[in-house]
Amino acid sequence: MPPSGLELPGGKGVPLERLRRGNDWDYSKRMRYIFAPPPHAAVRIVGSTGWFPVHRIYCVARNYPDHAQEMGSSGREPPFFFMKPPDAVLSVNEGETGVLRYPTLTRELHHEVELVVALREGGTNLTPADVERCIYGYAVGLDMTRRDLQSEAKKLGRPWCIAKAFDRSAPVGGLTPAAWIDDISKIEITLEVNGVRRQHGRVRDLIWSIPEIIAHLSTAWELKPGDLIFTGTPAGVGPVSLTDLMTARGTGLAELRVRVMRA
Repeated sequence: MPPSGLELPGGKGVPLERLRRGNDWDYSKRMRYIFAPPPHAAVRIVGSTGWFPVHRIYCVARNYPDHAQEMGSSGREPPFFFMKPPDAVLSVNEGETGVLRYPTLTRELHHEVELVVALREGGTNLTPADVERCIYGYAVGLDMTRRDLQSEAKKLGRPWCIAKAFDRSAPVGGLTPAAWIDDISKIEITLEVNGVRRQHGRVRDLIWSIPEIIAHLSTAWELKPGDLIFTGTPAGVGPVSLTDLMTARGTGLAELRVRVMRA
């Protein structure tokens, strides 16, 4: 006979009638998810019909000298990081234009163009020499930011999550396999808004190189296949408005186009 209830911590049972609703309980099998799991966050791969599943999104702050100065820092300070949830990804296929709904609670939505690194392997306490085997590919991405909320959080000494980790705050273009890139240090990234250049940066100018970033991250977290790393933005961050078209490019990488639309 099936049990009359489900025992929970604290000794309180839940009547099976409540669990049966929506066919969430099957007597012949183990308990299922109470609702369908959401689709796995993923990014398109250039030249393939496949997808790259996203595990986590790490972002490096102030990793170009000109942007560090723009944001009030100077010198080669130790790198620091923040994170976005995996489902913040807005994957935009090559040749398409993604739609970013203008987020709530802000009047200062800012763009930050970045080189994105995708990992196929991970680990802890990696050395810079270990990094090459871990990288699957590269893309251009946008770290979208509710700047007014970030500024307020800084003043109050609070976390930046509300400013950085909102829905679709991480647009990413198609991933280009690392084997297709001869020299990552020669990549230059740019961002145009409505055809006018706003940002330009060279990967070789990063304060902390990609191997150093990944090695440093692996001392704080166990990196996993599927991790995305936004490596920092050059100077020129600024606001976007409704209907603006952002076009991000990286040398040898798939173009990323995103239009800002009403929520």
